[in-house]
Amino acid sequence: MRARTYKDAIAALNTLQSNFASIEATRKLGPNVNKNELLIKEVYEYTRRLGYLPLDFNKLNVIHITGTKGKGSTAAFTESILRKYIDDGTSSTAVNSAAHTNATSSGSSSRTGPKSSIHKIGLYTSPHLKSVRERIRINGNPINELKFLKYFFEVWDKLSATQSDPTDFPTLQPSDLVKPMYFKYLTILSFHVFMLEGVDTAIYEVGVGGTYDSTNIIEKPTVTGILSLGIDHTFMLGNTVESITENKTGIFKRGCPAVVSDQREYPQTIPLIQSRAKELGVSQLDIVHGDTALPPKIKLGLAGDFQRQNAALAVQLAGVHLKQLGFKPTDLPELENGVFVLIPDNFLTGLEETRWNGRCQVIELKPEFERINWYIDGAHTMESINVASQWFTQQTTGTTSATKKKANNLRVLLFNQQGRENATALLTKLHQIINAPGGKKFDHAIFSTNVTWSDGNYSADLVSMNSSKDVVDRLVVQKEFAECWNKLDQQQGLQTRKHIFHDIETSVNYIKSLTDSLPSTREVDVFVCGSLHLVGGFLVVLDNDRD
Repeated sequence: MRARTYKDAIAALNTLQSNFASIEATRKLGPNVNKNELLIKEVYEYTRRLGYLPLDFNKLNVIHITGTKGKGSTAAFTESILRKYIDDGTSSTAVNSAAHTNATSSGSSSRTGPKSSIHKIGLYTSPHLKSVRERIRINGNPINELKFLKYFFEVWDKLSATQSDPTDFPTLQPSDLVKPMYFKYLTILSFHVFMLEGVDTAIYEVGVGGTYDSTNIIEKPTVTGILSLGIDHTFMLGNTVESITENKTGIFKRGCPAVVSDQREYPQTIPLIQSRAKELGVSQLDIVHGDTALPPKIKLGLAGDFQRQNAALAVQLAGVHLKQLGFKPTDLPELENGVFVLIPDNFLTGLEETRWNGRCQVIELKPEFERINWYIDGAHTMESINVASQWFTQQTTGTTSATKKKANNLRVLLFNQQGRENATALLTKLHQIINAPGGKKFDHAIFSTNVTWSDGNYSADLVSMNSSKDVVDRLVVQKEFAECWNKLDQQQGLQTRKHIFHDIETSVNYIKSLTDSLPSTREVDVFVCGSLHLVGGFLVVLDNDRD
């Protein structure tokens, strides 16, 4: 038998996107079964078959984060802060132990060693951009291919060799064939990796919702966090912000603290959050004023004014977490009435050094794409399209010397959103913001599929089996987008050249060709948005990162 490879692991993983055996087993239960409850029960059962009890995961010291937008960025900010407290074994105290800076001045600081330390930080997020390994990180880096291969097949083989009681778990039959679906498998894999790698702080981003999400088997997180809420995933969470709030607060745990953004867009959810916190026995509920919690002078590693809300929540999440681990209160931030009056230097450095590709990312004048500036954001909800479009407008129009230089640049949109029912609504919102007074219209609008290469192949880590191949090949969604954009243009008396391409590589090559007919003084500003899957494939193409 030949040795299994990383490509074998990815091929096996991709079968779980359209896992026929699992879907068929669930279908046989009929329509009157609460399938949401089954989904979370299955995670408990799969981890049991791997030899774990839920209480075993308490040693990971989990920070659990949900919300409608900004989960990944907040997780990245939190991880970047906490990495400043990693003990590398060369000191009796944490590396760069926290000094304090008054949040309203450049003031004095003192240094005090904490009582505790962190050795390994795990981060679990979704989706990935270029490689699935990005979802499971340790101390800032995706696990390498050899570790992914090893742990992937440890889980795969153990689940193939163990059984579930058919009476209690009819959806998991036959036990040797039925495997968790894609996201669930990766969640279970992350627990296995973090346990065996000795992770002692783990940050988990919820996939969808909260109550029934695959990550929600943690009994005693050190802290839970909820970002800005909005209307999304209505087919699973309900079509009101109240039902969505109830589901997302399902990550609250008895005896554990929670941190919540102040919900400026839906203030009516705050009383419900407070009620749910009381109902579920939360030990402490902190509400952070997203827009004003951080002083203006603080620098962030992620672009976009909206990131200040995510950063503010991350500061309090990290602070509460460190307190739970035994760090001295004098080494932690101080929050008063939702605003920080004291922030340690390590926190400030962590915020400034945060990196998170695909979110308000700028790639300017890359050598092989001379005179092209790429503005990249995986915005795929109404709220995120809103803030990303505003960010792009701020970056490319305005009165600063930098934006004035871009006034004559050619502007191009590269967009796709293959899977959402309200995709044309997202496109409408984008059009509305870009063409608002003071804005500047796109010269070209390109609608592509998420297929990576011009030969029709996906990058192996980006294979999508959830989209109809026929719909993709016939460019059904892309034609709808072009028609929608045309109607919006007509309503405002605008005219954008529209293009439909079958793959990302062809789209990028076309954009590159636009510079051929431009004077040497002009550049091209490209806004890539609508889907993290599109952004991931785009970054692969931009780096020519072929399998």
